[in-house]
Amino acid sequence: MSEVRDGLFYSKEHEWVLVEDDIAIVGITDYAQESLGDIVFIELPDIGREVSKDESVAVVESVKAASDVYSPVSGEIVEVNPELDSSPEIVNSSPYDEGWFFKVKLSNPDELTMLMNADDYENYIRDI
Repeated sequence: MSEVRDGLFYSKEHEWVLVEDDIAIVGITDYAQESLGDIVFIELPDIGREVSKDESVAVVESVKAASDVYSPVSGEIVEVNPELDSSPEIVNSSPYDEGWFFKVKLSNPDELTMLMNADDYENYIRDI
């Protein structure tokens, strides 16, 4: 069974969100990285880009496929994970810690209420 952490928000597209003040840290879930297989390249968004909830903002390429990564919240990209340029496989080994993708300064914190908690996400992936 894939790891699902308490204290995070989850999207139906398998992104996770950790909120610290008005910043949302975003990555892909353990379930997503397991489904993708060995990740070989990640295209991250530009810092300063304004993104809308559910907008495609990054691309993950694995040995199996390329997949879009969507922003689960609206706001401005304020940071991207520089480690992923040279070591995209970090997402496979540490999807919730070292393998985060980008940080968004929240423009509409109410959008977080549309995301799932850990229990809801566990039920969601169990039914897939």
